[in-house]
Amino acid sequence: MADLREFLAAVDDWAAGGPEEPARAHAVSLGVRTAVLLEGRSDLAAVEALAARRGRDLAAEGVCNVPMGGAMSVGRYARLLGPAGLGLRLTGLCDEGERDFYERAFVRAQAPLRDIHVCGADLEDELIRALGTAEVEEIFRAEGDLRAWQSFQRQPAQEGRPRHLQMRRFLGTKKGRKIHYGRLLVEALPPDRTPPPLDDLLTSL
Repeated sequence: MADLREFLAAVDDWAAGGPEEPARAHAVSLGVRTAVLLEGRSDLAAVEALAARRGRDLAAEGVCNVPMGGAMSVGRYARLLGPAGLGLRLTGLCDEGERDFYERAFVRAQAPLRDIHVCGADLEDELIRALGTAEVEEIFRAEGDLRAWQSFQRQPAQEGRPRHLQMRRFLGTKKGRKIHYGRLLVEALPPDRTPPPLDDLLTSL
């Protein structure tokens, strides 16, 4: 039986111009009913971490998280996976700056706009604000990144910037850091401080 990795690989191949049938066959075999369109793998890490904290097995529930490699791809994935393609329910998480891309894609795919969940700046900013900068700094310390963080703060471009904006930028300065901390920041959240876009997304699934 196929697993979700094979399904996602088949979807990516289809989106790149490959055949439709492998993706459709895997969707049927796995019982996929909902596709969560995510901009990238840091969002994926956060969504998976929150689902795990809440005891949710999204794959068993027929939900597939689809990291698209950027919001510019949402139109293609919505068309392939939505009502006119595989017939899956579409939902998604995006940054405020990418809202227009998502809304146009969902309209064209005949999917409800209410199923788009929008972060104010981006998900990292939402998580930092929810935790507070002192707690995030303690997580940096625990992960051995405190010295790198303090060095980053001393850069001229960071002088005078609010600490939460410095942290948001720091997370993007090393490959894989946003993915790593996307999971850790979610795991550190008190249950009542989950950012609304992320909370609403999980609740809707």
